[in-house]
Amino acid sequence: MAANPSLQPQLCFRDAPLAAQDVARGVTRLLFNQEVFALCEVPLPNGRRADMMAIDSAGFITIVEIKVSRADLMGDCKWLDYLGYCDRFFWAVPAGFDLAPFEQEGFHPGLCGLLVADRYDAAVIREAPLRKLAPARRKAETLRFARRAARRLVGDLDPGLAGFA
Repeated sequence: MAANPSLQPQLCFRDAPLAAQDVARGVTRLLFNQEVFALCEVPLPNGRRADMMAIDSAGFITIVEIKVSRADLMGDCKWLDYLGYCDRFFWAVPAGFDLAPFEQEGFHPGLCGLLVADRYDAAVIREAPLRKLAPARRKAETLRFARRAARRLVGDLDPGLAGFA
């Protein structure tokens, strides 16, 4: 029986440049190998959208912001809004990306980790410090993460429900 293309899983970053898709895939593989599981394009309660949000076995939440161009990086003033929804925050960029801006004070290198990725894997250039969420926020974000993951699975089973994921 041939695979039904309408039943294929939702593609992350389907409207993004191929480089962003490749970085997301490499980051997903790195996290997976560390038993950390990610969702892409996750809306946050403050109206922002995280490129990737992941959760580990201890319940710690990681947000990864992907940048594939210097212009996109330098124009991003919203990333600080993500910090209230995660225990760890990483920037992820493709190989060859100029890493110097991530050392500038405006990018708060003491608050953020740094990953370099291609479509096959990612490397941790700088580990993200752990800043634990308040228990009530952790519970709310964990439930939101789990429900979003379940909604996406339902959308995979019934494409008519995919718009609600």
